Amino acid sequence: MKITEVRLGMVRVPLKTPFKTALRTVDTVEDLIVSIHTDSGHVGYGEAAATAVITGDTHGSMIEAIGKVIAPRLIGEDIANLNRIVRLVQTALERNTSAKAAVEIAVYDLWGQLYETPLYRMLGGGEPVITTDITISVDHIDKMVSDSISAVDRGFESLKIKVGKDIGLDVERVKAIHAAVEGRALLRLDANQGWTAKQAVHAMHALEDAGVHLELLEQPVRAQDIAGMKYVSDRVKTPVMADESVFGPLEVIELIERRAADIINIKLMKTGGISNAIRIADIAALYGVECMIGCMIETSISVAAAVHVAIAKSDVITKVDLDGPSLCAFDPVDGGVTFNESEISVSEAPGLGIRAIRGYKPISA
Repeated sequence: MKITEVRLGMVRVPLKTPFKTALRTVDTVEDLIVSIHTDSGHVGYGEAAATAVITGDTHGSMIEAIGKVIAPRLIGEDIANLNRIVRLVQTALERNTSAKAAVEIAVYDLWGQLYETPLYRMLGGGEPVITTDITISVDHIDKMVSDSISAVDRGFESLKIKVGKDIGLDVERVKAIHAAVEGRALLRLDANQGWTAKQAVHAMHALEDAGVHLELLEQPVRAQDIAGMKYVSDRVKTPVMADESVFGPLEVIELIERRAADIINIKLMKTGGISNAIRIADIAALYGVECMIGCMIETSISVAAAVHVAIAKSDVITKVDLDGPSLCAFDPVDGGVTFNESEISVSEAPGLGIRAIRGYKPISA
């Protein structure tokens, strides 16, 4: 099974409600789709989200990176030589992690198809059903409480609450949600780099003293502020999770050895794809550190790949934040992974199991 062509396209899916964080507001998923074609007729699919404020990737930069730099290296390569292809992708250019992720996902999809096996089994196996949390976007208090109650009523047992815009109001938001769903759902707090270290400690002490139990606090400070992350971790009871502060394996080692974070959030758009996500999970396991697996605003194409990784590495990936497809107004994918509110299940179809993508629009590099 040799690679003959790499094609690019776009898919556009509106969200049920706008996704709001301290960094941005999104109302539509508009992602780049990679399809890798082979001489055997098999096609592998990947996807990349343009998240300029986090990864630096835009649609234009990804199209150029894949079409002009990465794709030409892969033509003629045999899918059986997975490690070689991964090296070709990862060494093609610096950074551009989302572009690399889209290509890697498509390659791993083909790798599973080559051996007629679901990807999660190729990565080590596991139980093909996992449970995700759901994001509660930052908004006025009544709206966030209403969204939280609705999510719990739909079966979600973990809520990821977005804050980070107004420290005083953030504390009141969390208190109100806690009062509304106490005993019915775990609360995860995501500040999206919106606080300073001292603000984070002040807010967390206020919440902890008020009896608000939080499962974790995600990325309270700016991504580059590792000292600030450690400052927070040393002074609050709630476990602190690094997200934007960690893209690759070396950053994971630094964060863990400096005791700056208790949990690592893995996202394929940050790691550059599946290969580094697996490395990060293995490193965290060696140190006895838990991981969460998350996603950007993505459809079920790239999120399906994250699901397969989560299943295969469930011993260390103990928390799942893969609600991107649940936030979409519809699923554009035929086949693949099934998203049913909080439950995500994987079929036994080879690779990612994607048969077709509705609304796919080809583009030229």
